Amino acid sequence: MINLPKDDYSCGWYQALPPAAPVKRLKGVQKADYAVLGAGFAGLAAARRLAEHHPQARILLVDAQRAAEGASGRNSGFVIDLPHKFALEHPDPAHKQKLLGLNRSAIAQLDGLVQRHGIDCQWSAVGKYQGAVGERGEAFLDHFEHLMKDLGEPYRKVEHGELSAVLGTSYYRRAIFTPGGYLMQPAALVRGMAENLPDNVELLEQSPIRSLQQEGGNWRLLGDEGEIQAPTLLLGTSIFTREFGYLKNRLLPVMTFASWTRPLTDAELARYGGQLNWGLTPADHAGTTLRMTADRRILIRNSYKHVPRYGGSINDGMRQRIQADHRQAFLARYPDLAEVPFTHTWGGVYAISRNFTNFFGQLEDGVYASACDNGVGAAWGTISGSLLADLAVGAESAQLRDIQQVTGMPSLNPPEPFLGLGVRSRIALAKWHSRSEL
Repeated sequence: MINLPKDDYSCGWYQALPPAAPVKRLKGVQKADYAVLGAGFAGLAAARRLAEHHPQARILLVDAQRAAEGASGRNSGFVIDLPHKFALEHPDPAHKQKLLGLNRSAIAQLDGLVQRHGIDCQWSAVGKYQGAVGERGEAFLDHFEHLMKDLGEPYRKVEHGELSAVLGTSYYRRAIFTPGGYLMQPAALVRGMAENLPDNVELLEQSPIRSLQQEGGNWRLLGDEGEIQAPTLLLGTSIFTREFGYLKNRLLPVMTFASWTRPLTDAELARYGGQLNWGLTPADHAGTTLRMTADRRILIRNSYKHVPRYGGSINDGMRQRIQADHRQAFLARYPDLAEVPFTHTWGGVYAISRNFTNFFGQLEDGVYASACDNGVGAAWGTISGSLLADLAVGAESAQLRDIQQVTGMPSLNPPEPFLGLGVRSRIALAKWHSRSEL
């Protein structure tokens, strides 16, 4: 039995979009040269690159949901060029430079698509702040500065007064600004890319695949009302890769949550007093991410949950408690906007591994996968999906060699119930340690 995404229709990014075009579902027996499963950043990039390599091939891209309803449309709208979190701690400078090059190649790809197709997604080359609330955050920020110096990347210290003028709050002591990151509306970007696929890529949505079978040199993707038959299958399914029997007991499903406000009125914006269109991530990894969108919404993201049944692990009561935590973080930063309500609270599930290793490569004959983004989905999904297509068609490149050198096998997890107990304990401990930065 395949455990599928369970959409609660709570994602603010998706709900802010205009109605989607009529859906096309998988029906009957469909034969293709390539099948790509998962229409997020990785699957979209893989399908596009396959089409570039083989413009006469039939490529079917299939998803259980509508494009942008899944994790790719649920992040906080950052596309980050720097090695992320634990990857930035890697002792080998060459390893980090490869990651940096791969991420920047992904940003260039996305930028080209946005410009070429006129995708209206608040795409902005405005960089990113990394902020500290108190002494714990400042210690992390000092360490981040040290890592940036070692990496040889530009950064700028932003002291309290200048930072307050940007953020519209004096809650943060200081920050470090890095110029290479982009901001965007993730659901709008994903839908825009899905609506502008090459002519030989056919997107099939709301078409869950229940099982995979190999038969006569083809892979059969069995759905509710039809099946796809193709000799080559590319999986852009992240955590759901394990539902098809691959990377079992190696991927951890974690959901992180965000809430946002309605757009501020002119009077509220004047009271806010800061700038529009910026993003701040916490110096302390377990702290709070903060966004002011280009359309005047304030977004708060924190709270992590282990979700072994994905969306099925979350209920309304849990979401209300998470929203209450977000409300507390919002009021600490913006007490003068206490009357501004949250309109949506949502979670997005992603895959992490205990050794913080991304999987990229061939799983068996005719099956390729990029899985376990460790929380860096937009850039990593884009470049890994593109290079997975290169691997599947046998197209060698320096970038393909780079991604093969910086990826590996996620480590095995302990069995349940020890795994769940351990993950929940680690999340609770991190929240307690980081309580001053929330």
